[in-house]
Amino acid sequence: MEIRQLEYLVLVAQERSFTRAAARGNVAQPALSRQIAKLEAELGLPLVDRTTRRVSMTPAGIAMVGHAERVLAELEAARALAARATAVLTGRVELGVTTTPGSIDVPALLAEFHARYPDVDLIVREDLSVRLVDALRADRLDLAFISGVAPGARERLTLRPLARDPLLVVVGESHRLADRDAIRVADLRDERFVAFPPGATIREAVARAAQEAGFTPRVSFESAETARTRAIVAHGLAVAVLPQSDALAPGPAVVALPFRDVELHHDLFVATRTGRRLSPAAAAFLRGVSS
Repeated sequence: MEIRQLEYLVLVAQERSFTRAAARGNVAQPALSRQIAKLEAELGLPLVDRTTRRVSMTPAGIAMVGHAERVLAELEAARALAARATAVLTGRVELGVTTTPGSIDVPALLAEFHARYPDVDLIVREDLSVRLVDALRADRLDLAFISGVAPGARERLTLRPLARDPLLVVVGESHRLADRDAIRVADLRDERFVAFPPGATIREAVARAAQEAGFTPRVSFESAETARTRAIVAHGLAVAVLPQSDALAPGPAVVALPFRDVELHHDLFVATRTGRRLSPAAAAFLRGVSS
């Protein structure tokens, strides 16, 4: 059974004439008749009643036409889907990534998208979430992986939640707090901190918790790289607060401790500017990460 045979059968049923069906199908009438006959031979049933001047369908033909119409409709839908997919095989996606993507494996997402759409250029810019949201609003980025920025920084943005990571205190193995099961924020009053740059979501969260505990964190080191932060902590130079996925990842030997008296989380979102019409490539990337 061939698709063209089903198409010809539907044309004959609609036109009630081999001549008109052949004209509509842009095929010679003898060729159309042969294909219908081949279909009937394959099924072992007459589909077209040729005993009268006006061509009509047999009961089996009527049932087969209904089936053929459904098959052809599904085929057309598949062709349309393929056409939409082809539309995103080229283009460019400007993507922002927070310096602390936590449990989101951004390289894996990029690799998966590239495997599906190898001709789409992915331009990735890493920065603090507070700067990425400004770039989104200015249309310098199509979309961005950001952390849970303050409500005031979310203006004119649409945020789709992706993951939530607990924040843990990270200390060196010989640190005075290393043998604790959990610690209070106040236990960090006299500690030196290695923190993310000013404006970073995690730094702001730690500062608020410390303020409620009656002190201001003493920041002695600043780094936007979690690996360097852990190295500083491992050498006993400071403590840090990191997402659980970063605190427990392979790397310099450190001890990760939960907070006892507060619940601090690192929320991850994929963000776009509200109302922005994304390119087909950017829309495909967004569907892939938010589905």
